[in-house]
Amino acid sequence: MGPGTLASILSNLPGFNYPEVLVGLETSDDAGVYQLNQETALVQTVDFFTPVIDDPFVFGQIAAANALSDIYAMGGKPLTAMNIVCFPVNCLDLQILGQILAGGADKVRQAGAVILGGHTIEDPEPKYGLAVTGVVHPNQIVTNQGAQPGELLVLTKPLGTGILVTALKGEVLTETDIQPAIDSMVLLNKVAAETMQEFGVRAATDITGFGLLGHAYELATASRCTLEIWVESIPWLPQARDMAKMGLVPAGAYANQYYLKDRVGFNGLVEEDAKDGLFDPQTSGGLLISLAEDKADGLLRQLHARGQSAWVVGRVREPESFSILVCGR
Repeated sequence: MGPGTLASILSNLPGFNYPEVLVGLETSDDAGVYQLNQETALVQTVDFFTPVIDDPFVFGQIAAANALSDIYAMGGKPLTAMNIVCFPVNCLDLQILGQILAGGADKVRQAGAVILGGHTIEDPEPKYGLAVTGVVHPNQIVTNQGAQPGELLVLTKPLGTGILVTALKGEVLTETDIQPAIDSMVLLNKVAAETMQEFGVRAATDITGFGLLGHAYELATASRCTLEIWVESIPWLPQARDMAKMGLVPAGAYANQYYLKDRVGFNGLVEEDAKDGLFDPQTSGGLLISLAEDKADGLLRQLHARGQSAWVVGRVREPESFSILVCGR
């Protein structure tokens, strides 16, 4: 579902104006937050999707990492998870389902959380994901509302998973060819989340189905600012731009581009394949973190020391006519 369609649906839902609801539907944030007491707030999210690769165990890992990412984007610690499964029991071997669930359990265990159960229905197309509950101190919640002009933007995973998965499905590339993308998708955002908390970050989001520019737009809108994105600083997965040049771009990228057409401005030379990559829907993407310029180098050093990639990819500006300004050469 495109971002425009989702926004119109959500705008018609009734509000829940309770003081305990610290983060709800209003700002299109990554997860909901409900305060239990002065020390603890619940962070809750749900996500599931169809297979992006053929290996069922790795698909389970990717789907779980993707769902857990919303908790990490809010600065939370995952506690429990519930499996969500749609499966064609009359068409596929149940051992495949077992491998999907095992992959998901592997990532939940790595996150330090537990699976308590779940729900399964028969469906012609397999789907898998998790409903996840985490915790965060109410004073340490990271939202998409706190970016301030002058701050720098740090991205913790390279872009291009949607393009590469499209190339895989089109049999232009193999799973071996896109192994860097698979490695990126199964990587938890755990280290990135824990490290940004050490630096007092209060504004972040994770990059998933709406692409870098779609989620950057949500952050810019919620924070009432403009985000400047530097194309020359964007990290790309191997072969992602080559595949984009060949036209192997998922339909979701064009939906994202259509929704953002009046919200994103381009300054300088931005090649078409790079534009496609900026709109490319990501699966289990990285965190986009906004923090003070004098803290950015320290965050990068700490992330790199812990084996987590990270790049400065832009800056927060005062609000302008465009919510996002993409700067090329």
